[in-house]
Amino acid sequence: MLRRLPKVSTRGLLHAEQRLAERYADLVRLAYLVLPPALGRHRRVLLAHALVQRTLPAAASGVPAPRAARDDAPPMSRSLYVPVLREVLALSRRPPLWPGRVPPPGMLLPRLPVVWGLRLLPRAGGADELALGRALSELSATARAAFILLRVERLTEAETRGVLEAAGFGGVEAELRAALDLDAVLDSGAAGVLASEEFDPCTVRARPSDLLRRRRRVHLAGIAVLVALITVVTLVVSDGAPTVRAGAGAHRASRPAPAVDDVVRVAPGAWAATSRVDFTAWPARGRLVRDRALLRRALTAWAGDGHATRISRSAGTAAGPPLDAPHLLYAGPVGGGTVVLLYDGQRLARYREAAASGARSLVLARVDDADVTTAAAVALDTSGERVRYLLAPWVAASWTRDLMRPDTPARALAVDGDGLTAPVPLFGPGPRPGAGCGSRTVLQLRSSSRIAEHHAFLLAGLGELTAVHLTYTPLPRQGAPARQPREATGPAALLAWARTGCAVGLPHGPGVKAVNVWDFAEQDLPDGAGPGVWTCARADTWRGPGEVAVALRTAGAGTGEQARVVARARATGACGRFGQHVVVHANWRSPKGAWYVLAAGSRAVRGLIVTGDVTAGTDGATLAVRAAARARTAVRARLAGGLRPIDLSPGRSG
Repeated sequence: MLRRLPKVSTRGLLHAEQRLAERYADLVRLAYLVLPPALGRHRRVLLAHALVQRTLPAAASGVPAPRAARDDAPPMSRSLYVPVLREVLALSRRPPLWPGRVPPPGMLLPRLPVVWGLRLLPRAGGADELALGRALSELSATARAAFILLRVERLTEAETRGVLEAAGFGGVEAELRAALDLDAVLDSGAAGVLASEEFDPCTVRARPSDLLRRRRRVHLAGIAVLVALITVVTLVVSDGAPTVRAGAGAHRASRPAPAVDDVVRVAPGAWAATSRVDFTAWPARGRLVRDRALLRRALTAWAGDGHATRISRSAGTAAGPPLDAPHLLYAGPVGGGTVVLLYDGQRLARYREAAASGARSLVLARVDDADVTTAAAVALDTSGERVRYLLAPWVAASWTRDLMRPDTPARALAVDGDGLTAPVPLFGPGPRPGAGCGSRTVLQLRSSSRIAEHHAFLLAGLGELTAVHLTYTPLPRQGAPARQPREATGPAALLAWARTGCAVGLPHGPGVKAVNVWDFAEQDLPDGAGPGVWTCARADTWRGPGEVAVALRTAGAGTGEQARVVARARATGACGRFGQHVVVHANWRSPKGAWYVLAAGSRAVRGLIVTGDVTAGTDGATLAVRAAARARTAVRARLAGGLRPIDLSPGRSG
């Protein structure tokens, strides 16, 4: 059934077209950011333009001409939000014949603009844009729309509520609160980040799709049509002979493994002549890079045709064949087997054949935003508690060091001509009851001076394909801007990690990308206990969400004494780029046996109030008040500008 469009006058159409042209880029950006991220950037670009262009009749019929405008009418630019958001909402709702809430890209009806053979993508941004994009993707479409209207379009809460309700969005109050919560933890630069080219669907790069794969698909489509015609003729001739149902083998045949000749091999010196220093710059290394039979088995296993291959994936990693023609990074003997390492622009694939048993395995890991540090080492062979890494071509020097002994110099690590290291101990689990932390070995690598002068960094192996990047953020300075994470190689960073790393325990197995230890507050502890440092250790995953652990360490204790963990939180933005304002409180026993309630906030906190079994307040960012051993209390923080911090206290975070 065709939708009847409202009748509009020519004058109304011209007026609406003029208004759309004036605000076109802003409206397309709004539609692009509210559309489901699962559609992908290319599809969202096309849909955003299509949806805005489809609002022309609605905009013309719903808004009077300038001479007829009333004083109580909404501003003309804001009245355009409603039809655009209504179109986005209509797309997100489930039609009767579509099984999912958001239709897959291939099932969307073709609309102008239509682009064949090209992929249109906004220009890539930096770490700020990536972090904000992830934060927005965790919100619902309603909350995303509310956030953009509040932060970018500068609407009030009442105006935002009115626009969303007029567009037909449900649950406006709850989603508006979610948008306000995200807005509370962002700094004032978020609006500028949203205005960058990363989120601008009107400034795009055109890239071809996979030409070889497209050609194969055309050939396969022709074969499929021919087979269908033969099948129809056969059925007609046989007068309704029973059909044969296609099985799993037919499904696999429709997506063949990439050919060995399609594999990309990067020149050895490419990393020194590009601004993109990640896995795309790795050359093909190893003694077996020309072994076509080995490469064919690895590609076949990745395509899902290796029946005897055990396949595993790290958390958040997509399954399925290579997305593009894969890069060959390594092929050769390692330990007790043969290893092939491939990269398709989004994922690493490590294929291994055991020499003794002949068992085959394939491990996939997500690495879609790797950089000079997170793309610096890949685990090729793990045996027991030891691992051998393949280092990036830009790594000029390598050592190992014990993170629990910051005063002990690092030891040189042997690396062969292909970049394969000697066996290195894994980082190890957290402390066991009654036992100390023992040794915690990490890699200390230094980039070539062509990348950055004197750039050294730490990586920890947790048993996955990629190592975890360790960083450190020092205590804030009075009156200075917020300090940013830095490499954890300086004396203060090594001391903080030695006192915190084992206590917080690095999470094992969830696809961890990086862990930052942030010393966010320092206070003088009661009863002569000396200074105490509040630390928030944040583990970020490749898929976006992170988890945090808050610890309190006494600065006067020896380096072997671990900090006390007072709170943990999962799936939170706290202690990250968009969660810089935090507050925490906990019960604490002094060396003299007296109990206190301690509270601390980050650098922007201007006052603290503790209520409950005891009541106290301060104009600073730290507080200590005498209390019973199990006093039940709550803390409130006051920040400049009316912002609200994230409360990480036990029982309050999540």
